[in-house]
Amino acid sequence: MTAAVQLRHLIGGQWVGDPSTERRNPFDDSPVAVVASGDAQTVADAVGAATAAQPAWAARPWPARGAILMDAAELLRTRQGPVAQDLVREEGKTLPEAMGEVRRAIDVLRFFGSMGWQATGAVLPSGTADTMVYTRREPLGVVGLVTPWNFPIAIPAWKMAPALVSGNTVVIKPAELTPLSVHHLVSVLTEAGLPDGVVNIVNGRGPVVGEALCAHPGVAAVSFTGSTAVGERIRDVVQNRRGRVQLEMGGKNALVVLDDADPAVAARVAAAGGFGLTGQACTATSRAIVTAGVHDDFVAALARAAAEIAPGNGLVEGTAMGPVVSNAQLATDLKALDRARTDGILSGGDADGRLLRPAVVTGLAADHPLVTDEVFGPLIAVLPTDGLDAAIDAVNASVYGLAAGICTTSLASAQHFADRVQAGVVKVNRATTGLDLNVPFGGVKASSTNTFREQGATALEFYTWSKSVYLGHDL
Repeated sequence: MTAAVQLRHLIGGQWVGDPSTERRNPFDDSPVAVVASGDAQTVADAVGAATAAQPAWAARPWPARGAILMDAAELLRTRQGPVAQDLVREEGKTLPEAMGEVRRAIDVLRFFGSMGWQATGAVLPSGTADTMVYTRREPLGVVGLVTPWNFPIAIPAWKMAPALVSGNTVVIKPAELTPLSVHHLVSVLTEAGLPDGVVNIVNGRGPVVGEALCAHPGVAAVSFTGSTAVGERIRDVVQNRRGRVQLEMGGKNALVVLDDADPAVAARVAAAGGFGLTGQACTATSRAIVTAGVHDDFVAALARAAAEIAPGNGLVEGTAMGPVVSNAQLATDLKALDRARTDGILSGGDADGRLLRPAVVTGLAADHPLVTDEVFGPLIAVLPTDGLDAAIDAVNASVYGLAAGICTTSLASAQHFADRVQAGVVKVNRATTGLDLNVPFGGVKASSTNTFREQGATALEFYTWSKSVYLGHDL
């Protein structure tokens, strides 16, 4: 059995704090880490260190900052296997899923490292003679990052990398359940030459550390990924002190299946989007809206796909799905399944400890909580629909607007769906999960602040402000 890792806070280049809170493997409860728990003073110390380090870091040329990210990516590449194994132990993913996530973090570091060599401003014509006008992007200062447990290295990477290459310093609060992955990420950055104080880690509880970080006047901006309820609280705290805030929150993502689609193929698309990652993804497919001609065949095929998935130890080769991340999440999933048994027709959903088989439920009304509320587990509710426009209306009836998909062989139907659906991400004949790192990501409605997008070159917009310079040269 692997010994528990001792995790402290990182403040100004020093590892501080006494580890006291144990984190355990969701599969077998074996110890993974013992973590120090911070408080408001810990946050203040971290913000102070980040504030002191920021001017010198911002003074470095963009290419020099990017080079450190590139070097960190190479270090992480050499450790991909061990880091992925630790990710499985602390979060519960299967090893292939974890390997893919660490690969994403590597690629994110490389992508934003390369941004150090790209133009971030523009030269514009002036209406005044002998005058040049240009714009430049300036860092905000200190940014706070509050990250979730379901992608414990990829999401911190795609927040941290654009913040750093832009010249900001960072204070990050990892998710309570999955701090080890963030420590691996920060370790390769520091080994690659990141100066002391440029990235600081404060572990601990959201209501304590997260609240203090969001409220601190020295934090210019906060980027958060997590639940809508917590995100709305963060928005209020940060905006009340005129800070900048970026929120990516919940989703109730739908896959529309039309009569011209192959129901077996569509079922595979739905299963990949809904049951992969144990259904613990904000872009997971959690409802399928299916036209009458293929409804019954689709339900049967999806139920078969669910029955073929046997959850188990993510470190064992061939395991199709890992355990639910925690007892609290399991309780949420089981409550949803109990409602499904009472109010609808349930297939699957058997539980053995935190090993939960994926489930398909039919026969629910359109306003049933399992159709409208995010569960964050491997459960897909299937609803019938009369046609494409009715399906689009059903998708748009949700308070969320993160991802939506459609299975169809009609280009016209696919384009009509993409034009009308209210979602930040639209997938055609592909699972609602899975994103390209060079493409902007974010939702609308209750899924996001719908202001600044994450990932891709547009991610730099959140972490910078634009300055316009008029340069007269006639004196």
